[in-house]
Order: sequence, then C-alpha cells, then structure tokens
Amino acid sequence: MLGMCRGRRKFLAASLALLFIPALTWLYLSVGSIQVKPLPLSPLEAQSSAPLGGAGERQALELRVRAVEEENQALRRELSRPPKNKSTRFSDGAHRGNQNRTYSEEGTGDNEGQRKAVVGNSSDCVQQPVVDKCETIHVAIVCAGYNASRDVVTLVKSVLFHRRNPLHFHFITDSIAQQILSALFHTWMVPAVKVNFYDADELKSEVSWIPNKHYSGIYGLMKLVLTKTLPSDLQRVIVLDTDITFATDIAELWAVFHKFKGQQVLGLVENQSDWYLGNLWKNHRPWPALGRGFNTGVILLLLDRLRKLRWEQMWRLTAERELMSMLSTSLADQDIFNAVIKQNPFLVHQLPCFWNVQLSDHTRSEKCYKDVSDLKVIHWNSPKKLRVKNKHVEFFRNLYLTFLEYDGNLLRRELFGCASEADQNSENLQKTLSELDEDDPCYEFRRERFTLHRTHLYFLHYEYEPSSDSTDVTLVAQLSMDRLQMLEAICKHWEGPISLALYLSDAEAQQFLRYAQGSEVLMSRGNVGYHIVYKEGQFYPVNLLRNVAMQQVGTPYMFLSDIDFLPMYGLYEYLRKSVVQLDMANTKKALVVPAFETLRYRLSFPKSKAELLSQLDMGTLFTFRYHVWTKGHAPTNFAKWRTATTPYRVQWEADFEPYVMVRRDCPEYDRRFVGFGWNKVAHIMELDAQEYEFVVLPNAYMIHMPHAPSFDITKFRSNKQYRVCLKTLKEEFQQNMSRRYGFVALKYMTADNNS
Repeated sequence: MLGMCRGRRKFLAASLALLFIPALTWLYLSVGSIQVKPLPLSPLEAQSSAPLGGAGERQALELRVRAVEEENQALRRELSRPPKNKSTRFSDGAHRGNQNRTYSEEGTGDNEGQRKAVVGNSSDCVQQPVVDKCETIHVAIVCAGYNASRDVVTLVKSVLFHRRNPLHFHFITDSIAQQILSALFHTWMVPAVKVNFYDADELKSEVSWIPNKHYSGIYGLMKLVLTKTLPSDLQRVIVLDTDITFATDIAELWAVFHKFKGQQVLGLVENQSDWYLGNLWKNHRPWPALGRGFNTGVILLLLDRLRKLRWEQMWRLTAERELMSMLSTSLADQDIFNAVIKQNPFLVHQLPCFWNVQLSDHTRSEKCYKDVSDLKVIHWNSPKKLRVKNKHVEFFRNLYLTFLEYDGNLLRRELFGCASEADQNSENLQKTLSELDEDDPCYEFRRERFTLHRTHLYFLHYEYEPSSDSTDVTLVAQLSMDRLQMLEAICKHWEGPISLALYLSDAEAQQFLRYAQGSEVLMSRGNVGYHIVYKEGQFYPVNLLRNVAMQQVGTPYMFLSDIDFLPMYGLYEYLRKSVVQLDMANTKKALVVPAFETLRYRLSFPKSKAELLSQLDMGTLFTFRYHVWTKGHAPTNFAKWRTATTPYRVQWEADFEPYVMVRRDCPEYDRRFVGFGWNKVAHIMELDAQEYEFVVLPNAYMIHMPHAPSFDITKFRSNKQYRVCLKTLKEEFQQNMSRRYGFVALKYMTADNNS
C-alpha cells in the first residue's frame, strides 16, 4: 500500500514538472524584455519572504531573472572598459606604468573532478585578468657545471621566445656556471631581463648531510633552501629544472599563483610515473608520497608564506625522520618535497598536467596530452634526455630542437610601454653607434668594432690542472665551421691546454657539439676550452675571436697561432723549456715560431728540423706565403734559421706578422680589423711599441695546411671598397699608435707599409 502511494506521488510530481517547465521557459524569455523597477530586496531575500503559491513563486522568479540580466550587463560593461591603473595583489616589484593584462586559461587542478573536467587548456568560463603587462616574473634555476649551463640556454630561449613580461632570473650556481652564464647574459643584452647569481657552494652545508643517489648530486637538493637563498622581499617565484622547454608564455604559469587558496604554498604537477606507487620492480620502496606524488621539475613557490610556515624546519624534520628508514634519497629534493606534502596535503595546489609533461621511459604523460590540445611545458626528466622511449618522442624532440638551434639574437626584443632599468652597457653601445656616420663608405667596418657578440664560454667540459713550475703554455686560435676538421690534428700535435674561439650560428654550434661528442680524440682531451662566439654582422670578427680565446687562458704563457697551422710534435714541451732558458718571467719577449706551408693535402709531417729542411729543399715545403706576401715573415730570417742552434733576436719591420709565444698579460688584438688583412700585423706592431723583444727559436716550426680560400679573402680580392676601407683603418690605427706611444711610434708612420 505504501509503495502504491509513493508511486502515485512520483507520477504526480513528474506530471506537474512537465507542465511547469514550458511555462517557466516562456516566463524567462518574456521577462527578459520587461523593465522591472529595482526592489530593495535581494533575490534570496525576496525568495525567502514571498508567500508560498503562484504569486510568490512568480515574483521570486522575476527577481532572479532580473538579477541574472543585471549581472550579465555589468560583466559586459566590465569587459568593454579599458584596464584600470591598479596593481595586482602580488607585486614583487612589478613595473606599474602600463596595466595591460595577460589572461589565464588554465584549469586549476585543485582536485580529481576538476582535472577530469579539463578540456584543451581551459576550464574557466570567463577569462580573468591576473598578470600586468609590466609585472616582473621571477624564475629560479639551479645550474652547476658545463653541461647544465649549456642545457639551461635552451630553456631560457624557449621562455624568451614566448614571453611578454619583464623577467628576473635567479641562478643558484657553482663558480663554473656563474662564469659561463654571466658572460652569456652580459653579451646577450636582452631587454627587460635581469639576472642574479647565488653561490651554491655556500649552500652545500645546508643539504650535504642528506645522502642522495640521484645523478644531479648535491645540486639536486638546492631547491629545498630557496626560501633562505633568495631575497627576503621576494614573495613568489617559479622554480624550473634545466631540462625544461616552454611552449607558451610563462606569464600563464605565473597567473596560477592567483588561484592558490588557504594555506597552499606549493604549485606542483602530479608525478606521471608509477615511481611513488612502488610497483616498478620487485622490492621497489620509494619515499612516502600523496598518491602518485608530485614532480618538482616545475614548482610555484609562495616564498613569503613558506617562511611564515617555517619551511626550513618543516622539511628538515621530515627528511631526518624518513632517512632513518630510507637511508638516502633516490630523486633528490623531489623525495623530500613529497614526504612533506604527505604529512601536510594542504600545502599543495595541484597544477594541470600540461604544466609539466614528463618524458621518461616509465611516465604516463600520454594520458595528459590525449586530452590537451596545446601543451605548455615539456620536461625531459630522464638521464637519457632526447633518447627517451616514447611513441611521440619525435614531436617533442622537434619542439626542443626548434629552440636549441634558434638564433638567440632574434630574442633581443624590446617590451614597449614598460619602464625598465637602464642597462649601462646597452646605453653606451647605442650612444657610440649613434655617433658613427652612416653615410661613411666604411660605416659597416667601424660598426663591427663595437658589436657585442653573444658569447658562450666553455661550451664543453673543461679540465685543467696548473703546472707547479709556472711554465705552462696554452695554444690560442680561432675558427669557423669550415675549419672544424683541423681540431683533431691539432690535438694530436699539441698535448698542452688549448683555448679556441669558434664563430658559429646557433645551429652550427649544435653541429659542432655532435661532431665533438662523436670524436674519440676530442672527447679524450679535457684541457681544450671551446668558446662559442655567435654570428652577427657581415664580417668575420677575427681579432675579437682571438681576444675571447686569450681572455680564457689559465696558464702564464700563450702561443698565438691560427687553426690552419699544425705545430711540430713536441712544440709544447719545447716552449716550456724556452720559458726558463730565456727568462720569460722577468723579460718582455715574444718567441717567434718560424712558419712554413705545404700545398699537399697529404703530407708526411716532418718529425725533426732535419726532415723539414730536407722537404724544404725538395719543394715539398715552403716558407709561409713566400710567393704572395714575403714581407709578413721575411724578418724571421729563414736563411739564418737553417743553421741556427741558439735563439737569435730579430728587429721589427713593416708588415711583420709572425706567430709568437708571449706572456698572458700581453696587449689584446685591435678589434677594428675584421675579415682579412692587417689583423696580426697591428698586434705585432703594438708588441714592438711596448718594447717586446722578438726572439726566433732555432728548433721550433709550424706548418700551414692547405684549404679553400676563406670568404673574407675572396671579398678582399674582389671588392675595391673593401681594400680602400682596410687602408683607411690602417692609417687611423697608425695615428692612434703615434698618439699613444709618442716618439717611439714615429717609425710606424714613416715605414713603407704598402699592403
């Protein structure tokens, strides 16, 4: 009986609903066009105070419809209104001149239901303005060593490519990475980018007590101490691993800070592997984590709130407790972050998966991008990096290679409408360039002297142990891509340290990297410093390249050579002995190594002076450039050298350009000379003006190997204006020498320097 009554009531309710829904729809459509006078009651108040029955329900419905219309009208007015001059809730020292906004379109990822609701990259119905156009975005990166310094450049390129906001990079580095990155950013001169460095070696004691098995070593734990390391007035920061690639504007990620609620202080993406589930292999025992755990390749840190929560004490206590049973970390900082979150789940704001698509052999990343049309951040979180096993790895690799080989000079984009701190180097450069006469036929030559080329020092790993006797010598040279084949031969002939400046494009730098890493000869030599000077302008900046290589010499002496010369076997040790024999430490000497050449691509390289003289007599070898530029090496006096057994002194003559060994503190090359012509001549002239004594070594020699003519010598020979400008620059250099050195330099003005 009771069941029958309930059934009748359900049937009656369903019938009334069928009758009421069309009436409600008609009423909603008709009321939208009726102007109703505002009432003092809110919709909720009207609904609660209205009498039950038809009249009360109708009045409540009218009020609710009107409220919806008013909200829609207000929203339309707000969207059509220009942005107000108002700072965002989190300032972090942002510029407030122009208040255009960057809109956030990502899902919050607060819980499982929201993550399932994400379609594409947007789960918000209404775009909310959250990042000012001129607000500075802070990024922290831990970077140590040569390889990590190279990797971080690709990350920075991807960020710069998409960004529309000022950026402030905070690098926690060892001394190697700081030297490399500080030189890179100084020469890169990207507008609206600020860089600070923090000494990681000073932080080692904070984390060195934690046993760690991860391949990143002690530096993999540095993210734990960022609250202590970064400035106390910095409120929030995005923390990134070096193996990250951005595919979107980083401001979108910065905007997620505004979604943090309650005590949330960490923004993280769920780990996309089964690592923390402990089922990868038998007896696999990971650190404790919440569910699948979280990956720390991308972290949003609310620093001010973390400090108030006493983060330092929190993670230390957790690490100490877990290490009693775990003994060491396997995934460095990530293990400790997850252990803290396990105990304090309220700390984490879960980011959507597309903010950290993790590519390693065991990740479930495909479950993320199946439902996401536009990936945001790619994370190569595997020791294999690009060799990871993933069915879509080619797509991700191509995305990565886009930025790896992208011309970094194109990223020097101004951010218009934002006031920024004046860069003194950039301002001085612009002032100098503005003073040049653009109608001058030699304008491009003069401009090249002041071009600041982007420079990446120590592109590959470098190891050098200084000798205890202070006689060590570094071979200095420069080259471009077309001389790369000479590197292995030089390494076989010279066992000492080498400093090389390579003039390459971004894409060529990657070709060089692959070439070097595939060469057993080059990889077996840790004492070769490769310094990339990136291409810019139309001339080969030969003297700038020489200066870059000279500046990175770590030995007391330098042998200034060219890449197309092979030094004799044993020259390195011979020069070191000459340092002592000729008292180089206490005198100003330039030791001349006589130069010869061959026209044969296959040469039986002479192993002694006697063999060389024999080949010279047979016509296999010649004195260098005897047939086209005798002046360059005539003062070496090859006739005397044939029979000499002891070093002998020679005098400077016009156009003298020998290859010499000098002390590290010798003057640099003059940058006004680019391309072909007078680049070494000017340097030797300055050595002479500074009263260096030229001494020829009787048992030393070097041989020039044949190659196709360079592009610059072709221009010199075919372009009359090129030769005219070179002559003009030469005369100006001689006048400068006369003003700098006075009476002693008069001989340079009167000498017959026809070239």
